[in-house]
Amino acid sequence: MNSRRGVKIVLAATLITAALASGCGKSDYQAESYVYKEVGGCNLQADVLRIPTEEPQPAILWFHPGGLITGSRGWIDRDHILRYVQAGYTVVALDYRLAPETKLAEIVEDVADGYAWLREQGPQSFNIDPQRIALVGHSAGGYLALTAGFTLEPRPMAIVSFYGYGDISGLWYSQPSPFYSQQDEVSEEVALADIQSNGMPCGLSADQLDSRFQFYVRTRQLGTWPLEVSGHDPAQEVAWFRAFEPIQNMDASYPPTLLLHGQSDEDVPFEQAEGLAAALDAAGVEHELISDPSWGHMFDQAFAGEPAVDAALEGVIAFLDAHLGQQGP
Repeated sequence: MNSRRGVKIVLAATLITAALASGCGKSDYQAESYVYKEVGGCNLQADVLRIPTEEPQPAILWFHPGGLITGSRGWIDRDHILRYVQAGYTVVALDYRLAPETKLAEIVEDVADGYAWLREQGPQSFNIDPQRIALVGHSAGGYLALTAGFTLEPRPMAIVSFYGYGDISGLWYSQPSPFYSQQDEVSEEVALADIQSNGMPCGLSADQLDSRFQFYVRTRQLGTWPLEVSGHDPAQEVAWFRAFEPIQNMDASYPPTLLLHGQSDEDVPFEQAEGLAAALDAAGVEHELISDPSWGHMFDQAFAGEPAVDAALEGVIAFLDAHLGQQGP
């Protein structure tokens, strides 16, 4: 690990005022950005979002979606931030290196380094309780949170996965996706437009992140996502993938887990959530699965404000409170 931890590089909007989606008033929360790791000439950053208090706060380490190929810490939904900070949590939204320039093993290393930085620097830098950390992730970020559940020491206290997955070598990822195959074919030229030929992606613009999504779509159309992201062939190296698949690595030490997944998800099949729930049950791990027949991928954005989604997000807070010992403001 090559890192310089605890360096604050931006004091971004010292107090950001935004109305709660529920209309229950306003919340002023402090936003600060830190470098948690330097690697290959790239500063990996974390945004710390909180309402400062005298008492140490429990923390949420948040991982963004994007198929491990695109996305950034800035993709966290504002409504989710407000719900978390109003409930008394410090939210730490983490960037990590992106595939295919960076391979899966190194991305998982970034997660471990971010977690270690949070535990070491968080208490003095922004007053978190290092014993009360939960992981929350969406889609590929949910996969990273679930993977961290068996790779991190000490274990986080809870995991929340929004439409994440536990299997990355199965046919759903290593064969052409029926959903993405219905879309216009993405050419190699278009897919590679913002993929770096040398080094790693760093400091990408919003347009570049959008462009990189085309590379993700092409991998789904060809069934090459596992190979491109890991550098290993799932057809020939099954054993290698097992070390990176949550569904293969759950035992009694695995953290309590909340899964949220739409039954109409065409990107990450609902069967992924069902398989994870079954594995958690077999391991004797406390878990919940929140789903709805009408929800697709990214349902919390597509159906934002609807009663079922509001109830699901309230369920996330209740789950975190139960396992992090938070009593509310």
